[in-house]
Formats: sequence, C-alpha cells, structure tokens
Amino acid sequence: MMHANDAPMTSRATAGGTAQYAARLAPRFAADFFRPFPPHLHVSSIGLGTYLGECTANDDEGYATTAYHALASGINLLDTAINYRCQRSERAIGRALSRAVGENVVTREEVVVCTKGGYIPLDDTPPATRDDYLAYVDRDFFATGLARPDEVVAGAHCIAPSFLGAQISRSRANLGLDTIDVYYVHNPEQQLDAIAPDLLAQRLRAAFALLEERCAHGEIGTYGCATWNGLRVPPGSRGHLSLAELIAAAHDVAGDQHHFSVVQLPINIGFTDAVRSPTQQLGRHTVPLLQAAAELDVSVVASAALLQGKLTHHLPPAVHQAVPGFDTDAQRAIAFVRSLPMVASALVGTKSRQHLEENLGAARRR
Repeated sequence: MMHANDAPMTSRATAGGTAQYAARLAPRFAADFFRPFPPHLHVSSIGLGTYLGECTANDDEGYATTAYHALASGINLLDTAINYRCQRSERAIGRALSRAVGENVVTREEVVVCTKGGYIPLDDTPPATRDDYLAYVDRDFFATGLARPDEVVAGAHCIAPSFLGAQISRSRANLGLDTIDVYYVHNPEQQLDAIAPDLLAQRLRAAFALLEERCAHGEIGTYGCATWNGLRVPPGSRGHLSLAELIAAAHDVAGDQHHFSVVQLPINIGFTDAVRSPTQQLGRHTVPLLQAAAELDVSVVASAALLQGKLTHHLPPAVHQAVPGFDTDAQRAIAFVRSLPMVASALVGTKSRQHLEENLGAARRR
C-alpha cells in the first residue's frame, strides 16, 4: 500500500512508450502479439488479470511478483478492479509497477494499467458480519455523501458520479499513479436488477460526464464498460446492454471527442457469444458483439480467457485438432481467444510465475 509521503508515478501509457516496449519484446513472440489499442497505444495480446484469490499477504505477494515478471516477459496490459480482493489486487499491481519502473525493467509510459469501479469495495479484509458491512457502507459512503441508498443496487453496486469520482481517487492512490490508463464502469447491467433501462441510461450519461471530466483533468486516459452478461445477451433479455447506445450516451455528453473507446467481456472457448450470437442492434441488423465493435470503432478486451481455470485441462480432441501446435490446454484456450478478430488482449489471471510462462507459450514465436 502507498504511504502518505509516497509520490504517485507521473505520466501514463503513451504511443511512443508502448511502441518501444513492443519493439523490444516482439522478437520473443508471434508477429501479431502486440496490437493497436486506444487512443494510439500498443498492448500485448495476453494481459494479466487479478480477480481471484484470498485477502492474504501470500496472495498479495503472488500477484505482485507475477505482475513484475509479466512486465519483464512481454505483458504490458495489467487489469484489476478496486473491489478485487478488498482493494489488495490494485495495491499489488501498484507495488509491481513501482518495482519494475524503479529497476528499469519498464518505463511508466510502456505499461497500460486498467481498473474498474462500480462495486462498493471492502478495505483490506471483509467485515466479520453482514451488520458490520452495512455499518461500513453507512459510515463510509452514505454519511459522507458519496452515495445515497437509492443509488445502490443489491446492497453493493453504484455508478453515481460522486461515488465513481471517489473510487477513481482511491484507485489512483492504491495503484500509485497520477493517471489510470483505462477506467471501466464495472458491470453496469447489475443496475437493471432494480431499475428500468431508461433510468440506467440516465445514470450512465451522468457517469460518463464524470469520466470525461476526469479524462480532461488527466486522472484517466480513456474509459469504457467492463461487463459480464450485458453485451452477451440479446435485446429484450434481462441485463442486455447495447454497445451502440453506450457510444451514443458518450457522444451525448462529449460529442465526437468523447473518450469511450473500449469494452471488456468474457470470451473463451466456452463463451463464444461475442463471436456467434447476434446480440447487438445496428440499424436494421442484429450482429455479434465483435462485429458491432468493429463497426463502432471500439476496442475489445476479453476477460476470463481460461474461464477461471476451467479451460486448463480436459479440452475435447476437437479443440486439439482445431488449435494445433501447443503443449497444454491452457495454451490452446488462450490461442483461441487471441485468434479472434477485434480482440486486443485476452486476460488471464494468475499468481504463479510458472503459469505465467505457460500462458505466454500460447503466443511464443515458433
């Protein structure tokens, strides 16, 4: 965790920095390993995720050490969220990046750091009881004016501007950064469990206005939405999100110069909705998410490339035949996601250096 007298890292990912990183590491990998990413960056097509794990010092160290080695090995896209592991994943990423920059493994300008806000984050350890949690929310969020009870869905999800603004400040402190390169509104479809789509549209416009303001102030570089079901289910389904409407909301707020440029959703051998299922309305046509993203000029990051470890073993022989030339099922699963058009990066969460090396084998030069 940063201490009060620690200065945040200045600068942010830049076109020149990420191109320099790609040029330095590219000889290790397949020709398409580094890919364009908004606003003019280059990212590794395998990114490091930080979702799973316990709120323990051991898992903190696992993520921090693995992220450091990832930066040294060819991964320059790090993905986290303020609610992951009671803010400890953000803090682990912050330590890893600080170490890597301090030891001249990378420069700050070479690394794309992504985080998310939308869920009320716990701090360090979970409350012992439900009553303790409610007291924490009341004290730290309701009493401070960061959120109102009617803005919180399912006791934990909020996208009110005052809440998101505070989350951005906390995430910057956790990560030790002046600028977060990509900031996602986290699972906005969660709101549809309690409110109508029209009200969600209003809330998203207000959230996007706040994010545009923070872009203008240099606190974030660009933004988007990280979703689970929202972009994968068809129109009319519970929790459906329209990518075209998300872009329209950003345009309503900031015109052609808006900074909404990326979405994240699960894409893997088990979840092929983004490729095959017509879930996005574009004019008179309903098309899969990846096609919609291409037409709307939105970058796509694939989460859950290994479906939280479920795709690391026992893949059927048909997959081995369709994705030949790899040593393990984990590599085959990652290679499948990397092969999809419009996917900038496939996120794989790991706290293990051994698994990191295995995962990178999905894109080694052969």
